[in-house]
Amino acid sequence: QVQLVESGGGLVQAGGSLRLSCAASGSTFSIYHMGWFRQAPGKEREFVATIQWSTDGTTYYRYYGDSVKGRFTISSDNAKITVYLQMNSLKPEDTAVYYCAAARHGSIWDSKNYDYWGQGTQVTVSS
Repeated sequence: QVQLVESGGGLVQAGGSLRLSCAASGSTFSIYHMGWFRQAPGKEREFVATIQWSTDGTTYYRYYGDSVKGRFTISSDNAKITVYLQMNSLKPEDTAVYYCAAARHGSIWDSKNYDYWGQGTQVTVSS
């Protein structure tokens, strides 16, 4: 089992920045990719960004949803323990609950392939 805890959400004005963190604990060795989804009221859960580790765990690859490319950056400071999401140039349409998620295998794009989820953290961008 893997436990995920998010932090860093809040209220920010349009054009501002926020940094989200996700700390993993438990059987982190089983994680293949780990990243972020978001869900706004009345909308489906949307892929934001994910990190996919190489099979030996020494490097990783980053993937982004089209709506956040060039504005958000995902990173990890140690192997499969903490993942960050730096969000710059925030827009009101970025307002959502952001969920950290981790998967043992499968497609990075589909939320159904993620095995573990955090509780979510609210990000609100005012215009």
